[in-house]
Amino acid sequence: MERKLISSLALVVAMICLLPLVGVVAAAALGTFETLSALAETVLWRYTWTTLLLVVFVAAGSILIGCTTAWLVVTTEFRGRRFLEIALVIPLAFPAYVLAYAYTDVLDHPGIVQSSLRSVMGWGPRDYWFPEIRSLGGAVCMLTLVLYPYVYLMARAAFRMQAATPFYAARSLGASPMKAFLTVSLPMARPAIAAGALLVVMETIADFGTVAHFSVQTFATGIYTSWFGLGDRAAAAQLALGLLTFALLVAALEYINRGKATFATRGRQEGFVRLDLSRGQAFAAQVVCLIPVLLGVIIPTVTLFLMGLRSEQNIFSPRYLHFIQNSLTLAGIAAVVTVGVAILLGTFNRVLSGKTALATLFIGRLGYAVPGGVIAVGLLVPFARFDNWLDARMEDWFDISTGLLISGSIWLLIAAYMIRFLAAAIGSYDSGLSSVTRNVDAASRVLGRSAWGTVRHIHMPILRGSVLTALLIVFVDTIKELPATLILRPFNYDTLAVQAFRLASDERLEGAAVPSLMIAFIGLLPVVLLCVQLGEWRDKSRA
Repeated sequence: MERKLISSLALVVAMICLLPLVGVVAAAALGTFETLSALAETVLWRYTWTTLLLVVFVAAGSILIGCTTAWLVVTTEFRGRRFLEIALVIPLAFPAYVLAYAYTDVLDHPGIVQSSLRSVMGWGPRDYWFPEIRSLGGAVCMLTLVLYPYVYLMARAAFRMQAATPFYAARSLGASPMKAFLTVSLPMARPAIAAGALLVVMETIADFGTVAHFSVQTFATGIYTSWFGLGDRAAAAQLALGLLTFALLVAALEYINRGKATFATRGRQEGFVRLDLSRGQAFAAQVVCLIPVLLGVIIPTVTLFLMGLRSEQNIFSPRYLHFIQNSLTLAGIAAVVTVGVAILLGTFNRVLSGKTALATLFIGRLGYAVPGGVIAVGLLVPFARFDNWLDARMEDWFDISTGLLISGSIWLLIAAYMIRFLAAAIGSYDSGLSSVTRNVDAASRVLGRSAWGTVRHIHMPILRGSVLTALLIVFVDTIKELPATLILRPFNYDTLAVQAFRLASDERLEGAAVPSLMIAFIGLLPVVLLCVQLGEWRDKSRA
């Protein structure tokens, strides 16, 4: 009976996760194609080309920064390495659109940089050239600065697990350290780097706040414009379907390219002995590792703080406390629901391992490849129709108006968050569950524990750290999520992310700094946890 209940709940979750995909396909197929035809003649190819360029450049920049810094902190010794090893993770706490607001204030025409140049050099507005921050290049820089830690963390772990013998063999054959790194160590870490790059690509595809602020036309901005600007849900669904196809294609290509490659581990072989650098080399390593921290953390934080001081926004006002309450409520509920679902699917795969269980896990992980705007459109279209149908029936039968029971509540938004971030929760929970052997489960069942009893009394105490990590990751990702929140939030139910986006859209960047700083502050929670784990790994490696 218990196993049937677990199986039924897992299948229900899988159906919920598939619903946005089905909803997008149905809405795209059943709607008219007039708006899409008009877009095809004007901006559709621009959406496609810009999205592709954005993905390629952000992925390349993230791989370059992430791999270089990871290699330096793992294999070399220089002053400040231990601090930079942790500080390189901190940009994960910042949404890209927060950095966009900060750098716009600094680098735009009225900003301090260009104003100082004009004042010192005596230039007029048209006497000089300066890079335009509100451009595709600006969006690439902002996204790269906050997303490279995905590659850095994966590459760092891979380099630490590698044996040093192949690298030393290449050196003994006359290869320089750089050539040995490029031809030996880097290819061995390719699966880990590809996994980190895939996360970067998915986050880039899903980004809306940055590209919207910089007026970069991508599929994400096209979906929002079609929905709210043109009022055409069918066109929004059709664009969402195109974006979904693009995301799934990227994931499939990465999987095919990886093939049967596996993570290289050193086993019982010796690890790297840190290279002693000359004074010039050590300074260069410090600069290379410090630049991402300076550009991704220090400058934005100082800028946002100064902008907030000049703003009329008051973080302690009742209005802002309401924004904070809404954000924390949504994030808290989403974290608990998402991690609970991850535990359910993990338990289903553990208790009833088979094709059905593996299929539910695959479907659960699929949501991370689906941008938030696509999920929002896929959920809102069918549930809005259901609400309208139910309201019409209740009016006819009982003369009662039910209103928007589902699409007008926060629960549809919670479902979108759950689908979007379930993969992160499953990954964290499964990584911990893999350390618990099945013999422990068998012993628990022999002693009379049920499947849920085993999870509650055996797994949970052992996996407390993994569950906490999953909760924090989902919590903070929910705080930062913008496109799904913009589309699905109930009327007059705004969050910190929505308030920051609204103020920035009105060119009130100083006001947008206040909610942006609060988002970044909340985002430090999982980063602190990651830093603690980095410290633990370092201590274990010394032992």
